[in-house]
Amino acid sequence: MKKTTLIIGCGDIGTTLGKRLIEAGQRVVGVRRKAATLEDSGIEPLSLDIHAEGAVAELPDADTLVYVLSADRFEEDAYRAAYPAGLKAVLAEFAGREAPPRHVFFVSSTSVYAQREGEQVDEDSPIEPSGFSGQLMQEAEEALIAHELPGTVVRFSGIYGPGRDRLIRQAGEGRIAASNPPMYSNRIHRDDCAGVLEHLIQRVLDKAPVEPLYLATDCEPAPLHEVMTWLATKLKVESTQVIQSPLRRRASKRCNNARLLASGYVFRYPSYREGYAQVLEAGGFLPEASR
Repeated sequence: MKKTTLIIGCGDIGTTLGKRLIEAGQRVVGVRRKAATLEDSGIEPLSLDIHAEGAVAELPDADTLVYVLSADRFEEDAYRAAYPAGLKAVLAEFAGREAPPRHVFFVSSTSVYAQREGEQVDEDSPIEPSGFSGQLMQEAEEALIAHELPGTVVRFSGIYGPGRDRLIRQAGEGRIAASNPPMYSNRIHRDDCAGVLEHLIQRVLDKAPVEPLYLATDCEPAPLHEVMTWLATKLKVESTQVIQSPLRRRASKRCNNARLLASGYVFRYPSYREGYAQVLEAGGFLPEASR
């Protein structure tokens, strides 16, 4: 029989993951409030608001479960509902089933780290989030790690890819981050987000060891000034304006992905250069002469 993966919050990353799992021979059920967007993807759509009373009981059994739900707005109540409350409700439901999942994956964020001075961080680094978003994400992480169901937290750094092109547009407008003090940034391409999850799911199905926590980021933390300068060069744009805070939540740290690499994952886009080259080409951002 085909193995089944249930993806709760089957948006951009979930859909990309689902298609890859289907190609690998799995059955995939994708849950979102309006699942019509999953038609023709091969993913079995399930329209469901998991916050509604009794909704989690309608979720089907699965061999692996991926919780990749997003808050619908940047407000504390929305984050509480999407992360700790939603995940805890799902865990309670599946723990009581006759056939619970072999493994639960929760997609978290590097927003749980408070480091801002260019420090290197990994899975063993202390986390002391100051904002509500990081604090609620931490609460959800701890709920999974402490739960009786086997689970893994995957902390993604800054996700970019098709449709996630804010930095490209800023560089294209001639706006660039300051060079001093260096503001380190970390990123991962959308396709590698899906690739990491597919890799870890396969390890579970192969009965290979899986750690309770992975930091998922590409292989080259880089100063934001360097990344934006590279983009401006590719776009053939002269930088005319320095912007101090191009990111909504300013931070500077260097994320270390050694644990993920040790598990055998091979990045499709190991640095911003390969990844943004793909986005620039696919999105039609490059000047005609460069194509």
